[in-house]
Amino acid sequence: MESAIPSHLQTARSRHRRVPDDYAPPYPSFVARHKPAVTCVIMAYFGVQYRGERSAAATDALAQIATRFARENGPTHWDRAQYVDQAGYTNVVSVAYWDDAGRFDAWFDGAREAWTGGGATEGVGSFIEVLRPHVARYETLFSSLGRPEGVAVLADGMSGEVQEHAYWGGMRDRIPLSQTDAMTPGGEPRVIRDGARIRVVAHDNLCLIRSGQDWSDTEASERKMYLDDVEPVLREGMDFLRDDGVPIGCYANRYMRVVDAEGRPTEKSYGQSWWKSLAALERWAESHPTHVRIFGAAMKYLSTLGPNAKLRLYHEVTVAGADEQFFEYLGCHERTGMLTAVQVARATTP
Repeated sequence: MESAIPSHLQTARSRHRRVPDDYAPPYPSFVARHKPAVTCVIMAYFGVQYRGERSAAATDALAQIATRFARENGPTHWDRAQYVDQAGYTNVVSVAYWDDAGRFDAWFDGAREAWTGGGATEGVGSFIEVLRPHVARYETLFSSLGRPEGVAVLADGMSGEVQEHAYWGGMRDRIPLSQTDAMTPGGEPRVIRDGARIRVVAHDNLCLIRSGQDWSDTEASERKMYLDDVEPVLREGMDFLRDDGVPIGCYANRYMRVVDAEGRPTEKSYGQSWWKSLAALERWAESHPTHVRIFGAAMKYLSTLGPNAKLRLYHEVTVAGADEQFFEYLGCHERTGMLTAVQVARATTP
């Protein structure tokens, strides 16, 4: 049994884990392992937003960002997904990953100007949301081996079975920084306007989660069980966070269907959400009725199928420092992504 925290990031704890040293999880899970030389990763979300049928401008933007991804210093891995937000707009999001900040910086300026630097196109919004956390500030978790997703595609490999999972608090315990830091948020979001562009400067220790499901390997009875008994409960929780998550600390939630190169839906999905803090995410996960129902449905599913389950689950969670964030929006509605955080800050300022 390994620790989820790699040996080169382990340090003397001033903050204790939620479980004793002899804790044995009830089922196996695994984490991504980067080479020790990797000090940070970059997660860059490029979104295009429109209402109704996709316009030629939106289609062109999606083609252009894919072309840019293929250029020199482009990402090691990227994927694309889409969803309809609380205002009825379709959002198509291409998320790209690097593990070399120099390569990303060499690539990003041109991509940024092409994506948000021109004038707003009628009926089409665009946004860029980037985190570049030190490796001590994020964690991953996988239910099975053999098919990495998201940032884990960049990793050198996967761990053996890890100890810090299957209990409330495991998410925090897998983040190396949690050994010594409570990772509490600090500061208030603010806006910098650059012509039509809106730049959001968020706050310290902002939290991002991407949590995914892959049912492409499931067969008839298991697929029916997932789609009939689990996915609707998951969707209910995701819709709650999308529509009503702000009071509990969720700035924005996207429950997205992964699409292939031709834009066709695959049998993969993920929720991606911005949270005021890791603690707010933990509170929702541990006690909110919507997540209690998700957890209950998932546990019933997994306990029924046991090791024969073919459903693949994963997530990545980041708590980013104030200097590790970049958010920029052009022509988007005011509840897009981290624009919501600005609305929250204004509403709570005396």
